[in-house]
Amino acid sequence: MRDDVRELLAKPDRSLGAAEELLNTDYPEFAVSRAYYAMLYCAEALLLSRNLAFAKHSAVISAFGKEFIKTGQLPEELHASFIQAFKERQKADYEAGIEPTREKAEQILEKAQRFYQRVKSFLENAEPS
Repeated sequence: MRDDVRELLAKPDRSLGAAEELLNTDYPEFAVSRAYYAMLYCAEALLLSRNLAFAKHSAVISAFGKEFIKTGQLPEELHASFIQAFKERQKADYEAGIEPTREKAEQILEKAQRFYQRVKSFLENAEPS
Protein backbone atom coordinates (compact mmCIF):
# COMPACT_ATOMS: atom_id res chain seq x y z
CA MET A 1 0.00 0.00 0.00
CA ARG A 2 1.31 3.43 -0.90
CA ASP A 3 2.32 5.72 1.96
CA ASP A 4 -0.24 8.41 1.07
CA VAL A 5 -3.03 5.82 1.06
CA ARG A 6 -1.81 4.33 4.35
CA GLU A 7 -1.74 7.79 5.97
CA LEU A 8 -5.27 8.55 4.82
CA LEU A 9 -6.46 5.14 6.04
CA ALA A 10 -5.27 6.03 9.56
CA LYS A 11 -7.94 8.75 9.79
CA PRO A 12 -11.00 6.47 9.85
CA ASP A 13 -9.61 4.52 12.80
CA ARG A 14 -9.32 7.73 14.84
CA SER A 15 -12.71 8.93 13.63
CA LEU A 16 -14.35 5.66 14.71
CA GLY A 17 -12.74 5.98 18.15
CA ALA A 18 -14.13 9.49 18.44
CA ALA A 19 -17.58 8.27 17.35
CA GLU A 20 -17.54 5.62 20.09
CA GLU A 21 -16.57 8.20 22.72
CA LEU A 22 -19.27 10.59 21.53
CA LEU A 23 -21.87 7.84 21.62
CA ASN A 24 -20.79 6.83 25.12
CA THR A 25 -21.17 10.42 26.33
CA ASP A 26 -24.68 10.80 24.87
CA TYR A 27 -23.90 12.79 21.75
CA PRO A 28 -25.47 10.56 19.07
CA GLU A 29 -25.67 13.30 16.43
CA PHE A 30 -21.92 13.88 16.63
CA ALA A 31 -21.25 10.13 16.72
CA VAL A 32 -23.16 9.79 13.44
CA SER A 33 -21.07 12.56 11.91
CA ARG A 34 -17.75 10.97 12.96
CA ALA A 35 -18.90 7.52 11.78
CA TYR A 36 -19.84 8.98 8.39
CA TYR A 37 -16.49 10.73 8.12
CA ALA A 38 -14.75 7.42 8.83
CA MET A 39 -16.52 5.99 5.78
CA LEU A 40 -15.66 9.06 3.72
CA TYR A 41 -11.95 8.75 4.60
CA CYS A 42 -12.05 5.05 3.69
CA ALA A 43 -13.62 5.79 0.32
CA GLU A 44 -11.10 8.57 -0.30
CA ALA A 45 -8.25 6.16 0.49
CA LEU A 46 -9.63 3.62 -1.98
CA LEU A 47 -9.99 6.27 -4.67
CA LEU A 48 -6.53 7.65 -3.93
CA SER A 49 -5.15 4.15 -4.50
CA ARG A 50 -6.40 4.64 -8.08
CA ASN A 51 -5.04 8.20 -8.25
CA LEU A 52 -8.54 9.66 -8.00
CA ALA A 53 -9.52 12.53 -5.70
CA PHE A 54 -12.69 14.58 -5.38
CA ALA A 55 -13.61 17.69 -3.40
CA LYS A 56 -17.35 17.05 -2.97
CA HIS A 57 -18.73 14.34 -0.74
CA SER A 58 -21.33 13.41 -3.36
CA ALA A 59 -18.55 12.95 -5.93
CA VAL A 60 -16.65 10.62 -3.57
CA ILE A 61 -19.80 8.56 -2.96
CA SER A 62 -20.51 8.35 -6.69
CA ALA A 63 -16.94 7.47 -7.66
CA PHE A 64 -16.77 4.84 -4.91
CA GLY A 65 -19.86 3.20 -6.38
CA LYS A 66 -18.56 3.38 -9.93
CA GLU A 67 -15.00 2.20 -9.23
CA PHE A 68 -15.55 -0.45 -6.56
CA ILE A 69 -19.21 -1.50 -6.36
CA LYS A 70 -20.33 -1.63 -10.00
CA THR A 71 -17.13 -3.51 -10.83
CA GLY A 72 -17.96 -6.12 -8.18
CA GLN A 73 -14.79 -5.55 -6.18
CA LEU A 74 -16.71 -4.66 -3.03
CA PRO A 75 -20.29 -5.56 -2.00
CA GLU A 76 -23.26 -3.29 -2.68
CA GLU A 77 -24.09 -3.19 1.04
CA LEU A 78 -21.05 -0.96 1.58
CA HIS A 79 -22.34 1.61 -0.88
CA ALA A 80 -25.82 1.47 0.65
CA SER A 81 -24.35 1.95 4.14
CA PHE A 82 -22.24 4.88 2.92
CA ILE A 83 -25.27 6.59 1.37
CA GLN A 84 -27.37 6.00 4.50
CA ALA A 85 -24.63 7.43 6.72
CA PHE A 86 -24.33 10.47 4.42
CA LYS A 87 -28.08 11.14 4.71
CA GLU A 88 -28.12 10.65 8.48
CA ARG A 89 -25.11 12.95 8.89
CA GLN A 90 -26.83 15.60 6.75
CA LYS A 91 -29.92 15.44 8.98
CA ALA A 92 -27.91 15.49 12.21
CA ASP A 93 -25.71 18.39 11.12
CA TYR A 94 -28.12 20.61 9.20
CA GLU A 95 -31.74 19.98 10.23
CA ALA A 96 -32.76 21.86 13.36
CA GLY A 97 -34.46 19.71 15.95
CA ILE A 98 -33.53 16.46 14.21
CA GLU A 99 -31.34 14.28 16.38
CA PRO A 100 -30.70 10.61 15.68
CA THR A 101 -31.61 8.15 18.40
CA ARG A 102 -28.87 6.32 20.22
CA GLU A 103 -29.97 3.15 18.42
CA LYS A 104 -29.66 4.82 15.00
CA ALA A 105 -26.21 6.14 15.93
CA GLU A 106 -25.13 2.67 17.08
CA GLN A 107 -26.37 1.21 13.79
CA ILE A 108 -24.43 3.76 11.73
CA LEU A 109 -21.32 3.23 13.85
CA GLU A 110 -21.48 -0.56 13.39
CA LYS A 111 -21.84 -0.13 9.63
CA ALA A 112 -18.92 2.29 9.60
CA GLN A 113 -16.76 -0.19 11.52
CA ARG A 114 -17.60 -2.95 9.00
CA PHE A 115 -16.95 -0.52 6.14
CA TYR A 116 -13.53 0.30 7.57
CA GLN A 117 -12.59 -3.35 8.07
CA ARG A 118 -13.62 -4.29 4.51
CA VAL A 119 -11.77 -1.35 2.96
CA LYS A 120 -8.65 -1.90 5.07
CA SER A 121 -8.58 -5.59 4.13
CA PHE A 122 -9.15 -4.75 0.46
CA LEU A 123 -6.29 -2.24 0.40
CA GLU A 124 -3.92 -4.50 2.34
CA ASN A 125 -4.53 -7.32 -0.13
CA ALA A 126 -4.44 -5.17 -3.28
CA GLU A 127 -1.55 -5.42 -5.68
CA PRO A 128 1.06 -2.71 -5.02
CA SER A 129 0.75 0.25 -7.39
